[in-house]
Amino acid sequence: MELVEIKQELEKFNNRIADFRGSLDLEEKRTRIAELEAEMADPDFWNDQQAAQKIINEANGIKELVHTFDEHVEALENAEVSYELVKEEADPDLKADLEAELADLSAKLNQFELFILLSEPYDKNNAILELHPGAGGTESQDWASMLLRMYTRWAEKKNFKVETLDYLPGEEAGVKSVTLLIKGHNAYGYLKAEKGVHRLVRISPFDSSGRRHTSFVSCDVMPEMDDDIDTEVNQEDLKIDTYRASGAGGQHVNTTDSAVRITHIPTNTVVTCQSERSQIKNRDQAMKMLKAKLYQLEIDKQQAEINALRGEQKEIGWGSQIRSYVFHPYAMIKDHRTNLEVGNTQGVIDGDLDPFIDAYLRQQMNN
Repeated sequence: MELVEIKQELEKFNNRIADFRGSLDLEEKRTRIAELEAEMADPDFWNDQQAAQKIINEANGIKELVHTFDEHVEALENAEVSYELVKEEADPDLKADLEAELADLSAKLNQFELFILLSEPYDKNNAILELHPGAGGTESQDWASMLLRMYTRWAEKKNFKVETLDYLPGEEAGVKSVTLLIKGHNAYGYLKAEKGVHRLVRISPFDSSGRRHTSFVSCDVMPEMDDDIDTEVNQEDLKIDTYRASGAGGQHVNTTDSAVRITHIPTNTVVTCQSERSQIKNRDQAMKMLKAKLYQLEIDKQQAEINALRGEQKEIGWGSQIRSYVFHPYAMIKDHRTNLEVGNTQGVIDGDLDPFIDAYLRQQMNN
């Protein structure tokens, strides 16, 4: 990269920082942080734990945004200092370091742009993620367990907290179904990109003949609904069952009828929760999950109406996968919505999902 090109890059970054500064209203956000910290310092702050947690989440989200912006400003200032040194000394090593700084800053600014553009009503909420294997028994259930690990690893890299709300293990391996609550600012905003069918092609470890198998798992993602969000649910429409908890870990497993299943009769929507020892707590969490599902059904209905007006026809089923993970005869993961392809399959399975999420969200913003 020539010096004139480096200077142009720095000017472009300065313009982007200026645009961010103008849209973020940082002084208002710093004031809001001070207000929230004053509330957290109140001796009675933890009297209402749910309300307290909401305040903490809001404060952490705003702090992360302001802190990240300040970091990018500092990185740009450091790059400008490096540019002046390169101009004076013409040192190829310094120039190479500066080019690496610029590449890193460009990637971080792109990520930050997505972070501040997640502005849909529930983007900032925690996410409820469900995995359901398709036909194929052990093979598809094992694929579900791989996806469970992938999303858990992704969440850990984001410093999000993961809770298992419901877990039904497979008979031989893998999982028959699993429901996760992923807690973190913008968790739903990011993970809504993962809603759909995920297809795996590989040599099956369960096939003694070493044949290639194709497996499918459906991933459903909903925002966790706060208690103060008015989603109308008539008690007469609900069928509530309790049963003995089962699954991985916990002393309460198989000892009390603490698990709860709620069926919304008009839509035949079913939710289950067994993560808590208390039946009351499981019921409260299950109601949140039900409200989230009913909200998502309404969103899907509205989108179907829009697609009908546009003349779009999309087949709903196992043939409409959003992403294919091919391990054999070659290694490639392709998102069928954005056409993004990644050859590092192991990296993606280990939780490196951001390129797919970023590409999808940018596509949606441009539509």
